[in-house]
Amino acid sequence: MTTLTVPDMTCGHCKASVLSALSGLPDAGAVEVDLTAKTVTVTGPARPEALIGALDAVGFPASVIAPT
Repeated sequence: MTTLTVPDMTCGHCKASVLSALSGLPDAGAVEVDLTAKTVTVTGPARPEALIGALDAVGFPASVIAPT
């Protein structure tokens, strides 16, 4: 499981974009987006670098809070 902070995620459209970008990745598993906390939790074994790259590609810089 990996938790990311996505500080630029501010609205429902942002949340949908982030969810779409990460859900399409192989090995992402379940993706939970918390708009209020501006965090995303990914349950699958996807590499944090892949998650961050996918979010950067859709305009949402992110960083890892808690990789496991």
